[in-house]
Amino acid sequence: MQNSSTPHKQIRTHVFISGRVQGVGYRYATMLQAKHLGVNGWVRNLLDKRVEAVFEGNTTAVEAMVRWCHTGPLNAVVDNVLVKNETPEGLQGFEITH
Repeated sequence: MQNSSTPHKQIRTHVFISGRVQGVGYRYATMLQAKHLGVNGWVRNLLDKRVEAVFEGNTTAVEAMVRWCHTGPLNAVVDNVLVKNETPEGLQGFEITH
């Protein structure tokens, strides 16, 4: 019987990060971390001062990416990370969007 959290299973998480996360390089650092971990998706700033991102990839990599979001880059102050699990769409690459 296969465990549902197998490391090779493809998953998708949609995250909303709040705190001091704009103007501190959060999007760029997220893109670098995602590429380092082999995670696909996108990241963008929201008008309400939050950062929104979607991560797709294997369970281990996506979970590591979500853990990273709780700290972010050096000058960020993360207050909250809201995580929603979604059905993977097969995204390729990682980009900063607007």
